[in-house]
Amino acid sequence: MISASAPAEGIAIVAAITTELVREARLRHDLSPTATAAVGRLTTGTVLFGSSLKGRERITLQLNGDGPLGSVTADSWLLDDGTVGARGYARNPLVDIPLNDRGKFDVAGAVGKGSLQVTKSYEVGQPYNGIVPLYSGEIAEDIAAYLVQSEQIPSVVALGVLADPDGVRAAGGVLAQVLPGADERAVAQLEARALAMPAITTLIAQGADAHALLHALAGGIELRAPRSIDLRYACLCTASKVESALLGLGAQELRHMAEERDETEATCEFCKKVYVFTANELVALAERSEEEA
Repeated sequence: MISASAPAEGIAIVAAITTELVREARLRHDLSPTATAAVGRLTTGTVLFGSSLKGRERITLQLNGDGPLGSVTADSWLLDDGTVGARGYARNPLVDIPLNDRGKFDVAGAVGKGSLQVTKSYEVGQPYNGIVPLYSGEIAEDIAAYLVQSEQIPSVVALGVLADPDGVRAAGGVLAQVLPGADERAVAQLEARALAMPAITTLIAQGADAHALLHALAGGIELRAPRSIDLRYACLCTASKVESALLGLGAQELRHMAEERDETEATCEFCKKVYVFTANELVALAERSEEEA
């Protein structure tokens, strides 16, 4: 991911190649091609949206639609090694529907009508939640609409995932934000470039990197101070967090589970990692629950 700005025009742009990240999501969740496009776009959008994250801040985007895909969730945060971690999943990962009349993945049809929720979690203080109705269900337009409606930031967002039954061939995106006092001519130029530039996945499939995506959108606008950061699929789940979730079931339910089976599995919905607890471990958790009550 690379971010840069054009101070004279009042524009900030960030671009990312997320092919490997989306491939990992597809493999972990056995996503259909349509679900891959939806999860890939949202995860890419989350990475771009959260490009300025600091410390232990985290951003989560969730689509809640009435389509067959159900909810789609993705979030990103800054890892201890300075890279950005991201993850995403769909409630119904196997849903696949025919292409739309433009021959593209019908993400809007799979998502349906509903809302986009944006949650920003900070190191100190309460999380911020913003919810707007879905503009199109195609995700890029929905993120742009959120930025205008909730944060009063006119933006251009382009996201793309090129996938087929054999896997993910290309994925990435670019987000340009218009800052207060921006040159109106530069804004018009940016909008024109967005309409004229080839599809994101076409550029990536042809070998474009994040730097090339930046300039494909910026055109002749001079960009300064580019900042580069690596991305990777990651998850926040741990055995202790799963234990905390189990403790929330209460001692009686934990003892009942221990009596029913020798082992109990808990699967993280984000990364599909399976945590196994023996009957004895569940009994120990039940005792701990009673002690903490």
